[in-house]
Amino acid sequence: MSTDTQHPIGVFDSGIGGLSVLQALQKELPHERFVYLADNAHAPYGEKTETFIRQRTHAIAEYLLAQHHIKALVVACNTATAAAIHELRARHPQLPLVGVEPALKPAVTLSQTGHIGVMATRGTVASDKFARLLASVQSEALFEVQACNGLALAIEQSTLPDQAVAAQAQISHLLLTYTQAMGRFGAAPGDIDTLVLGCTHYVFVEKDLRQLLGPHVQLVSTGEPVARQTHRLLAAAELLNSGKTDGAAQPVRLMTTGDLQGLQAAAQRWLGLPPDICQAVPALLG
Repeated sequence: MSTDTQHPIGVFDSGIGGLSVLQALQKELPHERFVYLADNAHAPYGEKTETFIRQRTHAIAEYLLAQHHIKALVVACNTATAAAIHELRARHPQLPLVGVEPALKPAVTLSQTGHIGVMATRGTVASDKFARLLASVQSEALFEVQACNGLALAIEQSTLPDQAVAAQAQISHLLLTYTQAMGRFGAAPGDIDTLVLGCTHYVFVEKDLRQLLGPHVQLVSTGEPVARQTHRLLAAAELLNSGKTDGAAQPVRLMTTGDLQGLQAAAQRWLGLPPDICQAVPALLG
């Protein structure tokens, strides 16, 4: 008989970026089942209003609870976390909840020059939550914060066969534009030697960034810390799966409110997952 421990962990993002967090979660929690929802029909969140983002976040959380009986929720989107995680915690006090935020504190520890770049969406950069996070570490390093309009969308579009070439060209252009705007990268005194990827989408262009910035710049993302925190919360709530699950249960289910082909391509390209575990959920709030 199924128990709460065998219920899936819900993970959602505005699109495919949260797959980078899902990848870390699967590595950290190999016995768990996951339900991932990409709200592609409304992506990217980073350029939407805070009210809209809060509405979508609550609607998706309610859907995952009602339809998939999730035992925990990972908000794998920096923008949604900044806009709505406090409200989610108030509405669902018994649900283990994990959000993501730009990894400024780990970056301070890693940086040797004390000069750190931060790439994030406009929604994240403009949020009160990010302002508080930045204020908490601003005395410890010099931060160059760059809002990267259009980058998350271009990464989304890069998975669609009919848009892939144009999207990749746009990604290259935007990465060059935004990194140049931040200043000089490198290991010399005064250089930016650490770059925080403040959007889960950006993990999927690490190779492009590495080619631009060279081998001495450290790229910092949030997937592994989020996975460890999820593990800690599940253990504290005695909700960890023992590994004795029903063999017929699907370990991962991927859903999208938007283009199914894009999610299938992203899952196969970045996680090595088969297309048949993906499904469209167009009825989810239209």
